[in-house]
Amino acid sequence: MKMPILTLLLVWSALLCLTARAADPQKLNLFIWSEYIDPKIITQFEAANHCKVVIDLYEDAESMLAKIQAGGVAQYDLVVPPDHLVTTLVKLNLLAPLRHENLPNLKNLDPTFANPPFDRSNRFTVAYQWGTVGVFARPAAGQTLAPTWGLFFDPKQQAGSFVLIDSVRDLLGAALKYRGYSINSVDPKQLKEARDLVLEAKRRCTGFDGSVGAKNKVLAKTARVAIAYSGEGVRGMTDDKETVYFIPREGSQIWLDNIAIPARAPHRDLAEKFIDFILDARIGAQLSAFTQFASPNQAALPFIPAADRQNPVIYPPAELRAKLEFLQDLGGKTRLYEEIWTQVKAK
Repeated sequence: MKMPILTLLLVWSALLCLTARAADPQKLNLFIWSEYIDPKIITQFEAANHCKVVIDLYEDAESMLAKIQAGGVAQYDLVVPPDHLVTTLVKLNLLAPLRHENLPNLKNLDPTFANPPFDRSNRFTVAYQWGTVGVFARPAAGQTLAPTWGLFFDPKQQAGSFVLIDSVRDLLGAALKYRGYSINSVDPKQLKEARDLVLEAKRRCTGFDGSVGAKNKVLAKTARVAIAYSGEGVRGMTDDKETVYFIPREGSQIWLDNIAIPARAPHRDLAEKFIDFILDARIGAQLSAFTQFASPNQAALPFIPAADRQNPVIYPPAELRAKLEFLQDLGGKTRLYEEIWTQVKAK
């Protein structure tokens, strides 16, 4: 029996719609720090997996955590949390366990960064990049800057206009180090000293900004000194040879960022493909060549330019690393920092 023409048209239309939908690329929603992935890596992954990567950015870890808690856990497929927030994300059930059978390139991680204390056996996270917190600056002609946090916290050592980093743990950590304390201090007296240093510095600074924004202000000559991350420092020095990055003599922070999958990620399978893609040796080298941060991917190191591998700003020597501390998850004591941050931003 012949089908009516109208019915045939409807069936044909439905088939066309189904074919179009099947051809539509799947979306992968990536929540990441700004300027933290080579756009070419995104393009390569999209081509290899017939997908579209949608990127949303954040500038500080606290904002990232707040957005994940406020519904981002079901909105994003991938997030890049710092080491000290991983425990919190796991305790709040905000991360999905990684299925290691889908991550054959996990073996490429340097043993130093595999099985970290905040995520044993890499159950929820994989190391992404590591680096330091330091000073990015443009010395005046003929000026040699003292390598000290006093550039921010001592009016007598101030070398010009400066930007404070808009991150509670990074900024208070710098103040604590300047006083000779641990960046993980929970001593009320020490924290009060750090708070007072920051409040006094706030009155003299040009404002607060993320690491990328702070770097850009030094490059634009609207600020002379800024607190920034090492990758921004190296990229800044590449863009402008009159700028420098250094770790203050009092010591500073070493950090490890990680890539993870939110607990209710809409595209978990594709997210694991992306993680394994990042863990590829050549892709890992490409990533660090772009970010100018250090790679935790041992297999990637031979493919990283020798100039980068030998750059002490990217890979600090042992004597300098001895002065660096990782941020720790402070549990309930985190409220001490939150209270100080509220005071700093309010005054």
